[in-house]
Amino acid sequence: MTRPKHFRAAVSRTFNLPPHAGQMVVNETNTQDRPAPPRSTDAVPKDAAAVILIRADADDIAAPQVYWAQRSERMAFLGGFYAFPGGQRDAEDAETRVENCRDAETAAMISCAARELFEETGVLVAHGADSLTKGQLDSLLDDLTSERMTFPQMLAHYGLNLDARDFTFAGRWVTPPFSPRRFDTWFFLVHCPRKQEPRIRTTEFAHGEWTNARAAYARWTRSEVLVAPPVLHAVKTLADGLTDDLVERFLSVPQAHAQPVRRIEFLPGFICFPVRTPTKPPATHTNAYIGGTSELVIIDPGSPYEEEQMALAACVDELISEGRNVREIVLTHHHPDHVAGTNALKAQLGARVPVAAHRLTAEMIADTIRVERLIEDGDVIELAGEPPLSLRAMHTPGHTRGHLSFYEARTGALICGDNIVGLGSVLIDPPEGNMRAYLATLARYKTLLPDIKVLFGGHGPAVGNAAAKIDEYIAHRLEREANILRAIQAGASTPSEIVAQVYTDVPPKLHTMAERAVAAHLQKLIEDNLIAHTNDGRYVVNDVNAAAS
Repeated sequence: MTRPKHFRAAVSRTFNLPPHAGQMVVNETNTQDRPAPPRSTDAVPKDAAAVILIRADADDIAAPQVYWAQRSERMAFLGGFYAFPGGQRDAEDAETRVENCRDAETAAMISCAARELFEETGVLVAHGADSLTKGQLDSLLDDLTSERMTFPQMLAHYGLNLDARDFTFAGRWVTPPFSPRRFDTWFFLVHCPRKQEPRIRTTEFAHGEWTNARAAYARWTRSEVLVAPPVLHAVKTLADGLTDDLVERFLSVPQAHAQPVRRIEFLPGFICFPVRTPTKPPATHTNAYIGGTSELVIIDPGSPYEEEQMALAACVDELISEGRNVREIVLTHHHPDHVAGTNALKAQLGARVPVAAHRLTAEMIADTIRVERLIEDGDVIELAGEPPLSLRAMHTPGHTRGHLSFYEARTGALICGDNIVGLGSVLIDPPEGNMRAYLATLARYKTLLPDIKVLFGGHGPAVGNAAAKIDEYIAHRLEREANILRAIQAGASTPSEIVAQVYTDVPPKLHTMAERAVAAHLQKLIEDNLIAHTNDGRYVVNDVNAAAS
């Protein structure tokens, strides 16, 4: 393949990197003793590869065009985010012959990258592919996706060869442990063959497009697109031009060497910093958020563990060293996994930085944390900077009575605490939890649609498909309620009997927690006059409704 001279000079080397370091998980709650996190139970990252596909831009000789695609909003993981073609390594990737490659692992990952690029876009980066017509390439792709041939069989059958010199290593990024789906992804910089044009061939993506790297980065700075950290880093690196030190710039951050990503900036002015906490499964971390570009608020510093508190403190110190100023610490609600690091952070920042929360939250934590400013529904936190942020507080009870959410209208970002999370569902646990209030909160979120562009929950990744996620949460609760009512009509009369019939998708070890969730539904059904609680502690269908049915 022929590449421009400046491209060859910039991407002529391939690097090997050390394996990533594991992290620890927590299950202790004693904030006074600051327990050390026990052994990790994080999801093990799966090997994957992605292709940063570029071509020259006739209108910009410095910055290239890059091909990216928006993930379908139906995707559970980072739906609505922009990403590069790529995917998980297959067993046959180790069987693919790669010329000019010095080790088997790199060869397998190059094969994975080439295969995924071909499967998802129809672009085949292989020696000999230039002689194939579009129809022949389509036929090859059909052979591969219909599993008539494996990728190495397809290459061998048609006399095609992969060459490591066409795949320049551009970093190895590991998904943070706060996600239930984790990948150890090798990124490769690849020049698109001149005779081929990428076109999305998978339902994982809604659409794909060529875009100038500078334009792509500018769209992110205007909060017009959502991207994960490795994609943002790649786009920004390319936006700075195809200079001779391009590869060095790709590898200039620790995260590109498989180090854990801690500071995650999904949008300008919204930094997510997951900290390990004694939270409920499947979560292992709580998301602390740092809002603002010059003036900052820190939301939910929830870890009781000293090493996690120190990591968050180091991030805050770095921001302060950049000339930013922390205005206050804000708490969405009182649960320990959202507040346990508050006193440690305040000690670092000093008395000038107050703690703010809703009045009901302040009452719940009064014995351990002093709340100096009360936030009520409709209050606005104006944060100076470029761009400025305006966080409107919403009193959103349901998970707890004093729960707050924060909506930023310009960006469409909603910090929603534990009302919506990026993995699993939310426990509504009476008496603090109230199902009627929770459904009302979800309905209130819906009134902000379609303006909500991203949900920043208390656990797990950000959610880019806000409307679908809110509807999913509402439908899930109403389906549970209907099934609980049917179980009672069928004779189940205690929470344990109801759980056995309704929560068949929940492991037995979590049935006690499920019974607490059932209690919230039972409370609402009683308020709706659909069931009654008898003197002997049983739940039965209300006589009036039974007669009517």
